[in-house]
Amino acid sequence: MKHPPFANAEFYHIYNRGVDRRQIFSDQYDLQRFLQSMDEFNVFEPIGSIYELSFLDQGILSKRKKKRLVNFIAYCLNPNHIHFVIQQVREGGVSELMKRLFGGYTWHFNKKHNRSGSLFQGTFKAKHIDSNEYLLHLSAYVNLNHRAHQLGGLTAKLCKSSWDEFIDRSADGFCNKNIILEQFRSSREYRHFAESSLKDIVERKNRDKEFGEILLE
Repeated sequence: MKHPPFANAEFYHIYNRGVDRRQIFSDQYDLQRFLQSMDEFNVFEPIGSIYELSFLDQGILSKRKKKRLVNFIAYCLNPNHIHFVIQQVREGGVSELMKRLFGGYTWHFNKKHNRSGSLFQGTFKAKHIDSNEYLLHLSAYVNLNHRAHQLGGLTAKLCKSSWDEFIDRSADGFCNKNIILEQFRSSREYRHFAESSLKDIVERKNRDKEFGEILLE
């Protein structure tokens, strides 16, 4: 799939899955490392040994002010695939961040599991979010993506999304969620919208094969 041209201030749906639909997170450490990489790699300045040292404080996202490449609006990490809603804020930011993120995590995963080769199914996929309505409904789908796939048991424990950031304003995180939440009177109202929207999206996905493929079923 050819990427759309990435422009500053525009929003994009980014998604990718494990090669051959394989699992890309084997435990909570993998999940946390990927999540922290989303934050640590999202900087304009070159990355060096400081990035590796940051993992000594596992589970703690950096609080330093940074010049960002993109704004994360929403995300969901599933055992074998990921979704992001992002906004580019620096020229070339989307491509640079994805190169760092997927390349760096593949290096970590392969070293940990004594394997070689690709971990993800080719390059990442991207779609331009060209309307506010699309942005709102996609935020719901991404925030609740693990529910859309009806994941349970141990598999559900290897999922992480920005949902808590949206429904609990005091929750720790790094998403720029105000562009979504400021359109609702409260987090509770957004929760109702998101859960209703997810139900409609899943029903449409089940009816429409092409729509399902777009949502990375």
